[in-house]
Amino acid sequence: MATNDHHWIFFVLSTLLLWFLESSNATYINVVNYGAKAGTTFDSTTAFLKAWSSACKSSSGGPARIYVPKGRFLIKQVSFTGPCRNKIELEIEGTLVAPSDYWSVGNSGYWILFRDVNWVSVSGGTLDGNGAPYWHCRRTGNNCPAGARSISFSWSNNVVINGLRSINSQRMHISVDHCKNVLIEEVKIRAPAGSPNTDGINVQFSSGVNISHATIMTGDDCISIGQGTRNMWVQHVACGPGHGISIGSLGSYLEEAGVENITVTSSVFTKTQNGVRIKSWAQPSNGYARDIVFRNLIMENAYNPIIIDQQYCPGRECPHQNSGVKISRVSYEDIKGTSASPVAINFHCSSSNPCWGITLQDIRLTYLKGSATSSCSNAAGTNTGLVIPKSCLTH
Repeated sequence: MATNDHHWIFFVLSTLLLWFLESSNATYINVVNYGAKAGTTFDSTTAFLKAWSSACKSSSGGPARIYVPKGRFLIKQVSFTGPCRNKIELEIEGTLVAPSDYWSVGNSGYWILFRDVNWVSVSGGTLDGNGAPYWHCRRTGNNCPAGARSISFSWSNNVVINGLRSINSQRMHISVDHCKNVLIEEVKIRAPAGSPNTDGINVQFSSGVNISHATIMTGDDCISIGQGTRNMWVQHVACGPGHGISIGSLGSYLEEAGVENITVTSSVFTKTQNGVRIKSWAQPSNGYARDIVFRNLIMENAYNPIIIDQQYCPGRECPHQNSGVKISRVSYEDIKGTSASPVAINFHCSSSNPCWGITLQDIRLTYLKGSATSSCSNAAGTNTGLVIPKSCLTH
């Protein structure tokens, strides 16, 4: 696993260096020259699409750089599609603002979408999803559209997202779907703790995703790792408030792609609902999660610091069956800090597909109001070094 991890890091660093060396041949495209105007009453969507079209068709020999100057630019639902002739860099100094009328994006599920593009980077600037009116609709139970992810990448390869700030997304902030080789670094994500389904970063059906040095404060999972994800590395994430870093939910479908070779390391969870979590629905599925490493983590009053929940069912009619998702070879190493609940380690696995190959190594989790405990159902594995609270794994 370590060899593959080094290959991912080498790839992304090489990619950034290559773009830097080619910058002398870059084509510069300022969105203002294509009709964009700062101000949230002027619709700059068409100008951005024209700038993208020009960049996508450019063949200067170097990357095409789309530049967004300082100011707030109103952008409605927009799709930047490829394939393009060369590499494209979207450099943002200002802020892109979504419409306050959440019906304007309907049920498409996205606000800014990159699709079928390779060798694209998005750096700097702010995305303001203007999510408050949509959250109010969701809370009051009125008829609401599906809501929009702020920035999405689908069917794209060799993507770099650097230094981006995303605030107040209607739903997920950053979505990666059917992509290969993606670097997300130095991002700052923020939405209120009570905002529904505002996951910070969601990844599914993708491989070679590297997330590092991210600050995520939101109303749902800081990072959610869905079906079909493999070879993913997460490090130096500050998570909280939020629901922690989650694999799943899995088992939504009978035929479902699995999750494997995931590492989460060197991160801090502050007052989160969960720390590191694997969750699946209690119903038949051929899905799986295996070869997972959670390492060198600090929990600061996280409610469920370590949890596997194979009866996941938030706020709807629950299936009340046995989860078919097979969870195996999950390692928890060097995890320390405090739990906001007495059950600091909770493995609630499927009776028909027990969790196996779980490793607890050098765990020290305390409960400030008493003694911390662990709870296990259908979970087997080994313990190494000091494990507090005492492990309940069967051998």
